[in-house]
Amino acid sequence: MSGEFVITREIGAPRERVWKAWTEAERLKQWWGPKGFVVTHCKVDLRPGGIMHYCLRMPDGNEMWGKFVYREILKPEKLVWVNSFSDEKGGVTRHPMSPGWPLEMLTTVSFDEAKGGTRVTVRWLPLDATDAERRTFEEGRASMKQGWTGTFEQFEQYLAK
Repeated sequence: MSGEFVITREIGAPRERVWKAWTEAERLKQWWGPKGFVVTHCKVDLRPGGIMHYCLRMPDGNEMWGKFVYREILKPEKLVWVNSFSDEKGGVTRHPMSPGWPLEMLTTVSFDEAKGGTRVTVRWLPLDATDAERRTFEEGRASMKQGWTGTFEQFEQYLAK
């Protein structure tokens, strides 16, 4: 039932610049998250076992915390992490708007040199999910596409500055 979600975007910037924007807190703060969301907190410990812990302020003013636990870092080609919703203290929590969402997602982002820039591919797969969580994931493909499309739009706007 549960195939991975994949989205790819051609970015008109060199791979090294794209890599830095995905791995340095000061850069991530300027673009990370769905369109209209603002990063209010971001700490990055870029090493296997290290954590990125962040807070997004939603357009309605509410906050949403998230956490990555890095598994693999292959500069400048690939990042692999376990993604989860979080709280202010860095604990793992349920999705604030979709409690049936998988608690953890395996995220793989590859950065491939492409003509005129970098091809970024994001792969998402529920990790240790129940059947119900996998169904929620499958039913959420349109919202995942919308969220990642908005995130890529914010990323491209950041790179254009």
